[in-house]
Order: sequence, then structure tokens, then C-alpha cells
Amino acid sequence: MGPEDLVVLRSGAVELVPDGGLEEKLKLGRPLRVKLGVDPSRPDLTLGHTVVLRKLRQFQDTGHTAILIIGDFTARIGDPSGRSDTRPMLTEEEVAANAATYLEQAGKVIDVEHAEVRGNAAWSAGMSMGELLRLASVATVAQMLEREDFRGRYQGGQPISVVEFLYPLFQGHDSVAVEADVELGGTDQTFNLLMGREVQRAYGMDPQVVLTMPLLEGLDGVRKMSKSLDNWVGIAEPPETQFGKLMSIPDHLIAKYLRLCAPLDPAEVDAVERGLADGSLGANEEKRRMARILVDLYHGEGAGERAEAGFNAVHRDHQVPDDLEEAPIPQDAVREGTVWLPRLLVGVGFAASNGEARRAVTQGGVRLDGEVLTDPDAEFPPESLLGKVLQVGRRRFVRLI
Repeated sequence: MGPEDLVVLRSGAVELVPDGGLEEKLKLGRPLRVKLGVDPSRPDLTLGHTVVLRKLRQFQDTGHTAILIIGDFTARIGDPSGRSDTRPMLTEEEVAANAATYLEQAGKVIDVEHAEVRGNAAWSAGMSMGELLRLASVATVAQMLEREDFRGRYQGGQPISVVEFLYPLFQGHDSVAVEADVELGGTDQTFNLLMGREVQRAYGMDPQVVLTMPLLEGLDGVRKMSKSLDNWVGIAEPPETQFGKLMSIPDHLIAKYLRLCAPLDPAEVDAVERGLADGSLGANEEKRRMARILVDLYHGEGAGERAEAGFNAVHRDHQVPDDLEEAPIPQDAVREGTVWLPRLLVGVGFAASNGEARRAVTQGGVRLDGEVLTDPDAEFPPESLLGKVLQVGRRRFVRLI
């Protein structure tokens, strides 16, 4: 492995612990065992998940062994990282269903066939009481309360279960079980990753190097990408959906998405970042290019251009998408022979309440067959709506039947 490979491996990383540790591990002269653990707590992977998966792929591409830990045991506990309350424990059936989709989607990023894929239930589920006591002795309660989320909950009088204290120890024990040289994770995993070093040391092993990657902000440009915050891009979503969502990210995230999510050389991303900063590159064109690259990555070459054409037809040329969904006029929207617009929007799922629907209309976000509707109290005979296209915002369309 040459110096240029080391540049790639370090690219985008927030922290490497210890400093110079990766270089020392590389001097061992053998492929490193590089671990990434994922808990299948939800069925879908987002671009945020792919940030560390792509880093794992970079290690694969430079000749190292990728170890993907599917947390079929730890997912039943629930990672307490960043939580202000206790996660509900998942059933074995829920974990198994989620794990099946995780592996399929992870295969879009890493070479699963040449990776070691391990479920941590294999060594954790059957742990004896003696083994559990040995593991629990590695850390103190004081160490656990140094963790920001635990400390905040303790000071705020919020409950912390003993099981949650065990979570980082079980994750650290994974590193013992697979003899990890390096462990990857997001910055929200720093405590757990460093605990892995402590557990390995307690079990007589050379501690792993910890490499953390930044968290990817979602479509709102502020908060971590999350399905629960509805600011996410799923890697299994249709190309047109991916492209449209990516075009909505703030301009200041273009270079970050390219650096963390796209298969580009770090120097190329540096050039884009400079061009956006000095104005020599246009934000809109670079965002379109970024969206094309990422759609191609998950749907094949040419998918990005096709998705862009569809995006242009809807947003620039005001055409209706080809795969338009149909929906009947909701019966509860019809009162005294007319359809009240806000109730119609709620009935087809385009608004959560009449108030939200009225705001969408007053803000100019509602169209009927391409015509902007401006009266939030508009009423229509039901027959006049049949076959027409109702649109809210840029991406939601339905043909009324």
C-alpha cells in the first residue's frame, strides 16, 4: 500500500485514535482486520449510513479485510448513543427482518462476498454469567457517566437501565471476538469505539485503532440524516425520488455530500469546494452533477441522467410525472355536494390537518392541473375534479379519480 492509499483512508475522517496508530498498524505487513458494526434497528439504509460503509469499502479496495458485524444481539438492547430516553427492546423476529434488508443494501456499497459478515449473537447470546461478569468488570459506573448522553439523563433524573451500560461493553467485546485492528464509526459512536480499545486491552489484545467519520446532515441542512426527522435519502429509493431529494439540500452541503457519499478522489472534491467558494463553479450545476453521480451509484450508469430529465419535466417544464399515482376523491371531503380544498388535501395525504392544508394554499404550493390555487377555502363540484392532477410542493402528485 502506497502513500496515496493512506491519503484515501484518512480522507474525510474526523479523528484517528491514537494519533499515528493507523500507520503503526500498517507496519504489521499484513491485511488489517477492519470492523464496522451495524444494528438492524430499522429496515432501510440512508446515505448517512453509507458514510462509514464507504470508508469500509476503501479499506477493502486497498487490500484489507472488511468485517461487517450485524448486531443481531446488540440491536435487541438498542444503542443508547445520542438518546435522551431508553430505546424499546426489539424482538428477535424484528431484528432478523431488518437484518435481511441491511445486508442486501450494504452490498450496494461494500463487496459483501469478500467481507466477513458476522452476527454478534454467535458469541454474545450464549455468554455465561462468569463471562458476563468479566466483561462488566472492564468499566466503572464513573466511566459510563462521563458519557454525555448518560450524564445528561442522570442529571435530568431520566432513567438509565443497567442493560444500556452493558451496550458499549458488548460492542467492545465484538472487537475481541473478531480480533479487530481498526474499528469505524460515526462521531456519535466515539465512546463505544474507545470502549472497544479498553475491552481489548483487558482481554490481553493490542487495542484497535478508532477511525470516526462525520455525521451527514439531512435535507434540512442542520440535523443528522434520519428517517424519524423526514430529512433522509434512502439508497433503495427510486432514482427520481433520490434525485429530487438531493436537489433540495442546501448549497453548503454539496461538497460534503460529494466527499462522504460519492466515489470521487479527495483532490477532485477539494477542487469543487474551492470552485463553489470562489464562484468559478455554479452551485446548481454542481448539485445536479452530485445528484447524478449518487443516483448512478445505486441504480446504474445513466440512471442519474434519466432521473434528471424527469426532474426537469416536473420542475422546470411543469410536466406531470409518468408514474403518476391515482387516488379517489375521499368521501369525507364531500360535503353538501362540494369538495372543500383543505379537506381534500388532508384526505389524499398531502397535509396532516386542515390548517396545514390552508397554509400550503396561501403559500402558493398547491396546483390543480398546473394552475396555482390561491383560495384556501375553494370548493369544487366532485365531477369537476375527476381526472385532474393535484400537486402539492415539488414532488407530490396525484390524479383524482
